[in-house]
Amino acid sequence: MKGGIAVADGPSSSSDPSPDLLWRVTPEGVAWLTLNRPRAGNALTGAQRDRVIELVGAASGDPRVRVIVLTGAGERHFCTGADLSGTGGGPPDPPQGLPERPAGSVARAVANGAQRLVTALLDCEKPIIAAVNGTAAGIGCHIAYAGDLVLAADSARFIEVFARRGLVVDGGGAYLLTRLVGPQRAKELIFFGDDLLAADAHRLGLVNRVVPAAELAATAAEWAGRLAAGPTVALGLGKRLVNRALDGDRSTALAEEAMAVEINMTSEDGREGLRAFAERRTPRFQGW
Repeated sequence: MKGGIAVADGPSSSSDPSPDLLWRVTPEGVAWLTLNRPRAGNALTGAQRDRVIELVGAASGDPRVRVIVLTGAGERHFCTGADLSGTGGGPPDPPQGLPERPAGSVARAVANGAQRLVTALLDCEKPIIAAVNGTAAGIGCHIAYAGDLVLAADSARFIEVFARRGLVVDGGGAYLLTRLVGPQRAKELIFFGDDLLAADAHRLGLVNRVVPAAELAATAAEWAGRLAAGPTVALGLGKRLVNRALDGDRSTALAEEAMAVEINMTSEDGREGLRAFAERRTPRFQGW
């Protein structure tokens, strides 16, 4: 265990009864990443944030991991935002003798913190399922929206709390919301910071499916199992194409699509898919 964070390479979790972050990979290639500070609303500390970035980055190139499920411990909270209690929620204290807040320090803290976390989730080559088990607030909303698929318990809520606290939205929130629900809805959510119930989040397109809270883990496991058995390279390339589709022009998008098809056909799964089609059987994808 490192800094209250337990990592298990196999299907078993750490023997430590209360690590802040749980990571376990099943034999089928499903990685379960659990924020484990339920008494603190699963608020993210700086150490947790950095470790999530490290784990997701490593999983991106690890053939043993084929899909990641991101969730929170307990029944009330998915993630209530960054921990601002002095454990890495803001910019570091300046050296003695320098201004209290040197120019650029806050922008640097955001870029190296919340933005880097959301970017790691978006850029991961493996599919990520956000299983939102309770309240998601602030950056908690954004790490959910950065997931490729979002499952929500019927008791979940999404809250853009920034304006309530006199803050501008950060952690990629404006970028994600505008792409998911359009500029007018994004402004409404950001300006008012009202609680958004799971059913309303589903109606707006922020959530793929809402399920009873008691069924969330099982549904996430089912979806993860299907993705883990799928063509990992093709899924990763498809994720990249979708994520970049709104950022460039048509010619660039089509050129990237053609290159993705070329790359995929060098993978074993790509060749297996064609063999299985020709032989009229179910493909057996290996993940590479």
